Amino acid sequence: MMKMTPTISPQERAQREEAVRFARNSVRLEGFHLSPEAEALNRGYMNGEMTGAEHTAALLALAGLPSRS
Repeated sequence: MMKMTPTISPQERAQREEAVRFARNSVRLEGFHLSPEAEALNRGYMNGEMTGAEHTAALLALAGLPSRS
């Protein structure tokens, strides 16, 4: 069985890339660096493999924090 690859528009991908870049730089300004696991989640989000809510929930879970819902 072939795995379906989500498709997002080039504009959506660019917006997601900018959002991740902004967040990454914000974290770096605070003196922290994202783990390889967090960066893998970011790549999945930028590639359209998860929604913004799913991305946020996954990052919170990775950090051991409760979901916002």
